[in-house]
Amino acid sequence: MQKKVGKTNYALLTVVIIFLILVTIFVLYPIVFVISAAFAPGDTSAGLSIIPFADGITFEHFAYLFNETDFVLWFQNTLILAIATCIISVIVCSLSAYVFSRFRFAFKKSMLMALLILQIFPSFVGMIAIYVIINRMGAYNELWGLVLVYVAGNVPYNTWLVKSYLDTIPKSLDEAARIDGANHFTIFAKVVMPIARPIIIFLSITTFTGPWMDWIFPKLVLGDNEKYTLAMGLFTFISDNKRNRFTTFAAGALLVAIPFVFFFVVTQKAQTEGLGAAAVKE
Repeated sequence: MQKKVGKTNYALLTVVIIFLILVTIFVLYPIVFVISAAFAPGDTSAGLSIIPFADGITFEHFAYLFNETDFVLWFQNTLILAIATCIISVIVCSLSAYVFSRFRFAFKKSMLMALLILQIFPSFVGMIAIYVIINRMGAYNELWGLVLVYVAGNVPYNTWLVKSYLDTIPKSLDEAARIDGANHFTIFAKVVMPIARPIIIFLSITTFTGPWMDWIFPKLVLGDNEKYTLAMGLFTFISDNKRNRFTTFAAGALLVAIPFVFFFVVTQKAQTEGLGAAAVKE
């Protein structure tokens, strides 16, 4: 009887291992294929072998990106966009979360519920309204207009996220600082924010990486090639039939993904701690 049970467990383990191997191949193959395409000769995807790196290796696509395109400019625009969105979002969301966490005022619950309801609707639902507002503000084809769009989209959810964390910080610390003569801003900056550092780091990471490879809103707000982001610039290599350069697109995607993946690996611990801490309640 024990032998039969042992054989059954061994057969089940073998099936599970084979299944996991197949799933791993299914998930990793597209990534490996794109990496190999970045180094493959030629332009289109039609001539690429299904076996990665079977076509040989060349660096001509990377040279084309830096010498014949505005890749550096696209990278600069995206970096400015991500940094500005990160800084403004952290300031606005942390201040609004502090107000909702520490103060009592009329319509507080209603405003919190409104923020929650706004987060339920998909962002593309308001694309027409966003375009009209941005156009009337004179922010069309401007990076700062796109920053406003991202910041407005970040406020509802991130305010709730930071507020949930600030609710776990004892208010007795605020009262002790107030007895020592500290005002509200001093309490916010020197008492609450140092304790809330994990969630602020998490918020900084998510708001920085959010705009990095977004294509929908840059396409809606930006028009000139000089204002293109990385996603918009790289998409032109595969969206125009006259410039069907899939291998160049793969090379650009690889250049963007390498620092992006490194950034996620380095900040993974901070993201996990921040998200986990925000879920803690008193």
